[in-house]
Amino acid sequence: MAFCVFTTRSAFLRRMATASLAGKVRKQPSSDMAVFRTVFQNAKHVVALTGAGISAESGIPTFRGSGGLWRKYNAQDIATPGAFLANPSLVWEFYSYRRDLVLSKKPNPAHHALAKAEAQLEAEGRRLVVITQNIDELHRDAGTKNLLELHGTLFRTRCTNCGIISENRASPISPALAGKGAPDPEVPDARIPEQELPRCSKCAGLLRPHVVWFGESLDPDILNSAQKELDKCDLCLVIGTSSVVYPAAMFAPGVADRGVPVAEFNIESTPGTENFGFHFEGFCGSTLPKALGV
Repeated sequence: MAFCVFTTRSAFLRRMATASLAGKVRKQPSSDMAVFRTVFQNAKHVVALTGAGISAESGIPTFRGSGGLWRKYNAQDIATPGAFLANPSLVWEFYSYRRDLVLSKKPNPAHHALAKAEAQLEAEGRRLVVITQNIDELHRDAGTKNLLELHGTLFRTRCTNCGIISENRASPISPALAGKGAPDPEVPDARIPEQELPRCSKCAGLLRPHVVWFGESLDPDILNSAQKELDKCDLCLVIGTSSVVYPAAMFAPGVADRGVPVAEFNIESTPGTENFGFHFEGFCGSTLPKALGV
């Protein structure tokens, strides 16, 4: 089954309220690092769910909340199939800007901590897998191998004609996009002719970013793989995500409902915090390496 990736914060809050009314008693999450370290050291199968917050510490904008605009646009208005159909030049400017920005950034200590912990657990016959909502490939750059990218990646394209999916880290991705995509709201849209936008090397069809846009469904194979990992895990880490986008919003609460420990690492509390066993507030690049002991 495929799931739409977009939902509202209010819908998530309603779910939490319903759970509370159903008689689920929640305790305040612990921030005891020593207790968490004991849980982590005893875990055999760890799943880390990561979101935009972990990459924000590498200087990558989240495009959410106050000041989260690109030019005058909200990401959820421009990262859609309808927006691409109506104005592929504008959408490609947005993604060209994001690609070039990410290519200039590096993984931060939180990314490296997960990669090191994965290698450490593997050497001990244990498992750590990262399920990310991010499309920047910084987990890959840090060395993570057990990685499921729910929303795709900035550095793959898909042909709208023949459907071929290709790796592409070219900068610029097409000559017409060189120097385009500046986020300043005063910058006019480039209005690049469609024939000058990225084209397929096989059939010359128009390329699009191979990412999951608002209103689209997740790849069912990736979603099924993620669910299998979650079903087997005995510890779940929620890192840099407010968990309000479905189906990822259901992942950690579903694990917690099974009685499995869930630890949240974020700069602030989120709508799901009270449902988790642990909450560590602060920058993930500081809290996560300490928690994982790497």
